[in-house]
Amino acid sequence: MAIPPAQQRPAWSPEVAGRGFRTSCRRADVDTAAKLVGASFATIGVAGSGVGIGTVFGSLMLGYARNPPLKQQIFSYAILGFALSEAMGLFCLMMAFLMLFAF
Repeated sequence: MAIPPAQQRPAWSPEVAGRGFRTSCRRADVDTAAKLVGASFATIGVAGSGVGIGTVFGSLMLGYARNPPLKQQIFSYAILGFALSEAMGLFCLMMAFLMLFAF
């Protein structure tokens, strides 16, 4: 049974116009997702720091095995390499925490 044209509601009505435009995604959700993705990308550098530290101490063992008399000099270079690599990892971790908690 069809509704007569006089009783049909028009496509536009004040009720429809009063609702406003709504989406399923809110700005806070997008901002939170962006923070989490950015922080996860920043922590990739921590893994690189671990690889760098392993490389430094692996090279220390090889250098000591090939030339034992230079143990002290090779060890001081290894500690310098360890400190620089660890500092890069800490900077990456600091940036991840800044993205999560400061913004």
